[in-house]
Amino acid sequence: MTAYVYVSLKKSVLDPQGKTIQGALQKMGYKGLESVRQGKYFEIALDGGLSREEAQAEVERMAREVLTNPVIEEFRFSLAE
Repeated sequence: MTAYVYVSLKKSVLDPQGKTIQGALQKMGYKGLESVRQGKYFEIALDGGLSREEAQAEVERMAREVLTNPVIEEFRFSLAE
C-alpha cells in the first residue's frame, strides 16, 4: 500500500514562495492565474502488515506529528493498493 500525503500552508498563512512563483509565471506570459500556493508532497510505501484502517491511522499520525507544523500547515492524504 502507498500513502500520498500533501502538505500546504493554511489559507490564513502568507505564502511568499507561492507569490514569487505566481509573479514569475505572470512575467513569463502565463495567463489566467489567480493565485499560487506551494507545498510538500510525500509518497510513503507501507508494508502489508496493516489493515486499511490501521494504515489510515498511522499515516494520519505521521502527518500530524512529523510531516507538518500544525500551527501553520494542513495536510490531506490518500491510500492506494
